[in-house]
Amino acid sequence: MSVDTVSLTGWGRTAPTTAVRFRPRTYEEAAAAVRGRGPRGVIARGLGRSPGDAAQNAGGSVLDVTGLARIGGVDAVGLVRCDAGVSLERLSRVLLPLGWLPPVVAGTGRVTVGGAIGSDLPGLDHRRSGSFARHVSALELLTADGEVRTVLPGTALFDATAGGLGLTGVILGATLRLRRVATALMSVSTERAGDLDDLLARFTAGGDRMPYGSAWIDLMARGRATGRGILTRGEHAPPDMRPAHAGRTLLSSRSGRPRGRLSGPGSFPGSFPASVPGLPPLPGGLLGPAAAALYNEVRYRGAPRARTGELRPVPAFFHASDALPDPRPLYGRGGLVRYRFAVGYGQEETLHRVVRRIAARRSPAVRAVLQRFGAAAPGPLSFAAPGWSLALDLPAALPGLSRFLDGVDEEVAAAGGRVCLAKDSRMRPETAAAMYPRLAEFRELRARLDPTEAFRSDLSRRLGL
Repeated sequence: MSVDTVSLTGWGRTAPTTAVRFRPRTYEEAAAAVRGRGPRGVIARGLGRSPGDAAQNAGGSVLDVTGLARIGGVDAVGLVRCDAGVSLERLSRVLLPLGWLPPVVAGTGRVTVGGAIGSDLPGLDHRRSGSFARHVSALELLTADGEVRTVLPGTALFDATAGGLGLTGVILGATLRLRRVATALMSVSTERAGDLDDLLARFTAGGDRMPYGSAWIDLMARGRATGRGILTRGEHAPPDMRPAHAGRTLLSSRSGRPRGRLSGPGSFPGSFPASVPGLPPLPGGLLGPAAAALYNEVRYRGAPRARTGELRPVPAFFHASDALPDPRPLYGRGGLVRYRFAVGYGQEETLHRVVRRIAARRSPAVRAVLQRFGAAAPGPLSFAAPGWSLALDLPAALPGLSRFLDGVDEEVAAAGGRVCLAKDSRMRPETAAAMYPRLAEFRELRARLDPTEAFRSDLSRRLGL
């Protein structure tokens, strides 16, 4: 097991802190690291994709689980056992030639299985499939006493761990129920909406016939175009929709590049995109209101008014952004703040007000993703609940940003909504308590399970979790 002292940030590159990093290769080494933690405790960390400080621990220890990356075989009913450090991108690359996918697929594959459980990751078909932990049959949890427990759904410890951001222990592995797919193609529909009302109406039209859906919102548009956007929906294509050349380029489970035919049900063309090197950070960033407005205008006008039946490879539909250059340098050396909130159905006017406030402020927002959520998970800190979710990125150095988002927090909380803790980097503790009414229940379980507070993070200290 390697040990070093490093400065860490979340993916948003805000609030760097220094910690001792342990990199175990076995469960035994992970247990030794937890038992040997210092007085500031320890927190698990995967690929560092949380934009905020959920996987940082200033002055303490961080357990890098990416060295725990074994994937077992898939049984006849679609169960697979894998380590917590396996990325969803790698898991998909291995499973897709066999006719399976992870149970929940989000907008990036650069999340570990442990991170997906710890944040109870919602995917693009949440209304149908729920969040990630719903499809976990069992998990191995390293608790504060250095012991590894098998934790099953339906127990208080499982519910607290799902969405618990690593504060109940270190997730070492899990058994997942997979999704069967007939091809590696998606049938995709795309349409433009002229304003937010139009976008919401299009989103709800047709129910869940196409289960996967998200929309990009132009948060720079104002007036009658406020909230205009592009809605993209998809479903798994049946075998009879395969193009004639599908059998000639199939997914390699080793490199992610096409390398000829692989066995499995049907044909599985496509490849999972490799990352493209990004640019070095620029002192002031490149995102000003004028540049952001121009980008959004081009993006909106370049989308089809309506198109159906477009065939895309699975990775191109779900993980297209993973193939693009790193966008963070555009936000400047101060990094970016990812703000994600959800409000319930019937609270659409709150969503309208927030979108109008952001548009009126002329904050340079080019990434803004709207999703629909279904039934809530049982975890006290799980984010997704029935309603609408909007996620956006803003330069952290924007003048008055903290005060502005505090005001949006109040608007969201007053509507019974919540901000996503896994993305957060700046919320106040009293706001978190108002948005998550079962927080006291979570704290009580933690106190019983971990009375010495072995598991801590910068997020947990900041919000009093």
